[in-house]
Amino acid sequence: MRTVKLSAFFIVFACLVPLAGCGQELQDLKMRNAALNKRRAELESEVQTAKLKLEQLERQLSDAGDLSDIDKVALQQKIAALEDHLKIRNELIAEMQKQCLGGVPLPAELSALLEDFAAREEMVTFDPNRGIVKFRSDLLFKSGSAAVLPAAAEAVKSLCVILNSTKGKEFDVIIAGHTDDQPIKYTLAQHPTNWHLSAHRAISVLDIMAKSNVDQKRMSVRGFGELRPIAPNKPGKKGNPQNRRVEIYIVPKGM
Repeated sequence: MRTVKLSAFFIVFACLVPLAGCGQELQDLKMRNAALNKRRAELESEVQTAKLKLEQLERQLSDAGDLSDIDKVALQQKIAALEDHLKIRNELIAEMQKQCLGGVPLPAELSALLEDFAAREEMVTFDPNRGIVKFRSDLLFKSGSAAVLPAAAEAVKSLCVILNSTKGKEFDVIIAGHTDDQPIKYTLAQHPTNWHLSAHRAISVLDIMAKSNVDQKRMSVRGFGELRPIAPNKPGKKGNPQNRRVEIYIVPKGM
């Protein structure tokens, strides 16, 4: 089997089986997703505010040379409480991410194509019960770059063959970029923030798919920066490779 090297590259297929009479089920899914997205946006805003407060408290502690030991302990307790608060909120956001467009079985023919694809690719797994395909490896992008590396590009092109199949064409595609919490250092001119970098990476994958003849009307991109980690980042904004990823959702048309 050929090894595909991708950096924590997750492709999540989350769709409804397009059978007759499933219109109400699809509408229910859209309403559920809308509610989840609204609540998740509220949580993400709360996380951003809490992060700013945490940075402020950490600066106060760093400059607390003249404070009494009691005041320093009080600051440390506030920081610890806020860190716990952030951890809980990030876990909620991650759980909502899993629920939104949550995996369900794909049509049998499309599922069979993906099972064959996973069998050919050493670094690919496919869960037929949940309709989830995951690509995992060490390298998708160089640090701070939005250029997809050659091995990853070839894997995306192989996926596009399935997306362009008769069954694959029945679905739309959402490409979501994610980063860890490491600040941008050397590519600030191209990617001023992690939000920019995540969106630019998603666009790079979209470009490969568009060149592989996936209809652009079927595709959209999203950039989430560091806000949706799937694993804890190292302390001191040291990041985690698992959080640097691109997710591709195969969804019913109009999602």
